Amino acid sequence: MFLKGKRALITGSTSGIGLAVARALHAEGADVILNGFGDEAEIAALREEMGADYSGANLLDSGAIEAMMAEVGTVDILVNNAGMQHVAPVDEFPPEKWEQVIGLNLTAPFHTTRLAVPGMKERGWGRIINTASAHSLTASPFKSAYNASKHGIAGFTKTIALELAQTGVTANCISPGYVWTPLIEGQIPDTMKARGLTRDEVINDVLLAKQPTKKFVQPAEIGALAVFLCREEAGNVTGANWSIDGGWTAE
Repeated sequence: MFLKGKRALITGSTSGIGLAVARALHAEGADVILNGFGDEAEIAALREEMGADYSGANLLDSGAIEAMMAEVGTVDILVNNAGMQHVAPVDEFPPEKWEQVIGLNLTAPFHTTRLAVPGMKERGWGRIINTASAHSLTASPFKSAYNASKHGIAGFTKTIALELAQTGVTANCISPGYVWTPLIEGQIPDTMKARGLTRDEVINDVLLAKQPTKKFVQPAEIGALAVFLCREEAGNVTGANWSIDGGWTAE
């Protein structure tokens, strides 16, 4: 439990990737702070499971982020994971959706990072991990805001890695491909109906069309990578964009 005594804030951690990262860090002894929306009883159960603190701050509101960071206090590990998606052609893309996607995926990590960094620098140790995406390295049509935000978070990560290079604080991206989460699983029946496909056809020919392994990334795999990036042995790993996408971006 090499993270005993370290405090970790993981945004968007009440389900999916963020929850897997929170559990992985907790398993190594970190004191976890959860953030996100969801059923109150389920969140209460997660808090009890990990002995975690919780903030329901809306990360689209910079004032709410400032209040959350002030309430949380100093953190040793910051995982910027909260994100959203909207799919539409650029000439039909609702401006308010653009603002929301950029706001949650890119602007919120800026605010949490700028507020967490002073304490990390003061202690001479910190880990900043940003959940990017295969779309930080490549693009897909009809996802202009998402592609822009994920390319942006990759560039932001490189910049802060350079700024903090001599402080003991590292900054890295994790870029998953399609991850097996309840959200993805829930899309399968609708896609089957809309396209007249079987479940296996939806999985292999639609969802995993770009992943050569034909396997979904598992949330626990991302959690394990986050744990590695927090190790002392990863102290010289910074400014990197770690693909975990079944070979998607190798093509």
